[in-house]
Amino acid sequence: MEQLLYGDDPEPSDRFPAGPLYVPVRPGPSGSVVRLFRTPLGDRSAVGFTSERGLVAALGAGQAWIRLAEPALRTLTAPLGVTTVTIDPPFTACAPAPAGPAVPAAALAASAR
Repeated sequence: MEQLLYGDDPEPSDRFPAGPLYVPVRPGPSGSVVRLFRTPLGDRSAVGFTSERGLVAALGAGQAWIRLAEPALRTLTAPLGVTTVTIDPPFTACAPAPAGPAVPAAALAASAR
């Protein structure tokens, strides 16, 4: 099989680690736990940022993080069945707010009068 040049291939044949990443974490029973996210298609993914600024822009200043190399992040998440690592995601959405109690349509109509 012929190897494509990097300029011709949108996804090069060689995989290079991204290097040390800023990885979002949450508190766990034994210390920090890597946060997992979902891709737009719903698959679970580990996420890493190449800069602290990128992490803060996407997740906020209060987000805790640790530094991990990409291979270490993959090794940590592989036993959980997570095979995707997303680096510098362009967008993250907030978690949905809890739904309040359902309001019957009759009550809505009465309050509109």
